[in-house]
Amino acid sequence: LSKQLQRVHPNVLAKALKRRILYQNEEIVVIDKPYGLPVHGGPGIQNCITDVLPILAKMLDGMKAEPLHLCHRLDKETTGVMVLAWDKDTAHRIQCLFKTRQVEKKYWYESVGLPVPSEGLVDIPIVEKQVQSHQSHYKMTLAPNYRVSPENGKMVKVRRNRDAHSAVTRYRVLASSPSCSLLELQPITGVKHQLRVHLAYGLGCPILGDHKYAHWNKLAPQKLPENALKRLGLEQTKVRHLPLHLHAHQLTLPTGTSGDKQLHLVCRPPHFFTNALKRLKLEIPEALEK
Repeated sequence: LSKQLQRVHPNVLAKALKRRILYQNEEIVVIDKPYGLPVHGGPGIQNCITDVLPILAKMLDGMKAEPLHLCHRLDKETTGVMVLAWDKDTAHRIQCLFKTRQVEKKYWYESVGLPVPSEGLVDIPIVEKQVQSHQSHYKMTLAPNYRVSPENGKMVKVRRNRDAHSAVTRYRVLASSPSCSLLELQPITGVKHQLRVHLAYGLGCPILGDHKYAHWNKLAPQKLPENALKRLGLEQTKVRHLPLHLHAHQLTLPTGTSGDKQLHLVCRPPHFFTNALKRLKLEIPEALEK
């Protein structure tokens, strides 16, 4: 589907997004963002969400001269809840809510491995670095404030990397099987690729299908355990085709004149995500399926 959406006429893409509307009122339109569709344009990108917002606005309200506006962004490979605003003022207000951490975000992701403990907080700064084996490629990595001293094996404080961003992620395991888990993540901060880096490098449990952060210092497809390969019906040589299993499941926005009310926006995961859950025998707790 993602490759098709990359090639279609903008009108067709706008229609596809219209079919994926989860909620709308006089201020916002909430869509279920499809997999593999970039939010912004760039080199080699034919279609992106921002390009078709004027078309989508006209489809939803023929009189609307102004396009819809982005309130936040999701990575190209992330699916799920995405909020658009009818006007710039509303978009700015909601952007401020995101910046001041007043929006509660909950992501679901399928991990390779099981984090220990099964619930906790990852609080490790993140910095962007060049990949040694690919000088033209950059990826985010951990920049911890402490390291183990080679002399005595004790923890010592190191000078903070001035380019590092403070990054905090809350996580909890919802379901687990011998080689994989289903987790709920709550990013407290919003650093680029934060969830992917914290889970892969901080907890040693990379996201299923995350080939960019599968290894510390090289770009190569993810290595999956035999048990997971068998259940997914995959050979290791085909793993590079696995999509990233990261889904923006819920957003909670403060509303009302004083922010005393809340709007809960929930989106079910895509078919490839739920299909992998079934194959890996990861049962979503009933209370969360609603």
